[in-house]
Amino acid sequence: MPVNGSKGPYNLEIIESCRGCKARLDGLFCRLPHPVIAALDSLRQTSIYPKGAVLFLEGQPARGLHIMCSGEAKLYVSSAEGQSLTLRIVEQGEALGLSTLIADEGYPATAETLSPSQVSFIPRLEFLQFMRANADVALRVAKHLGMELNKALQQTRMLGLAPDTHAKLTQFLLQRAEKHAQTTADGLRIALNMTHEEIARSIGVSRESVSRILSDWRHRGVIRVSGGTLTVTKPLELQAMYNLLTPR
Repeated sequence: MPVNGSKGPYNLEIIESCRGCKARLDGLFCRLPHPVIAALDSLRQTSIYPKGAVLFLEGQPARGLHIMCSGEAKLYVSSAEGQSLTLRIVEQGEALGLSTLIADEGYPATAETLSPSQVSFIPRLEFLQFMRANADVALRVAKHLGMELNKALQQTRMLGLAPDTHAKLTQFLLQRAEKHAQTTADGLRIALNMTHEEIARSIGVSRESVSRILSDWRHRGVIRVSGGTLTVTKPLELQAMYNLLTPR
């Protein structure tokens, strides 16, 4: 049986047990009492997915709860004409479909992995029974639902109030840097793992606009891109641009 830290497909570190997880994040089930974590381990079914794997489709009945043990996924909606809009990025430690599961409704969005990911799944009925039996879990669920609402409000604010594409893209990169950047001698290094099209759908603009602005920033030396990594070489200049574009 694999153990925590062993390598699996796509060179992912396998998280076999929540009790031995090295991440120790503030996710839905992180930092719960050990007996509760042990009960959770007995319920969850874990799978490894490549980038681009669909976890569930918009309109499908909620079968259960998906938990991002590692990797990232996007939640997006699509129109009949084929256009799509990313509602939010689901990160390590977060859950997908929690509000839908509680409300017993169909999924309002499609979930697709943005990078190789380890995802745990708990069937709906088993999760509801687990939550009813553990007050700590019910409190974590309430907190997670509040986080989902706050992220939705932030996304709506950015889409509706950011004055232009420059401001939206700058805010997107600054938010990613705040959560995921590593400080290096060259600047803030961000593992982006997103195409220009995926970034565009996250901020509600065209791919061409994103490509044009990123190209301009590269020529000016504000950023450097290598594979799936983007380095903000001039973070103070990027922050100054954002402050200028979004007067308070």
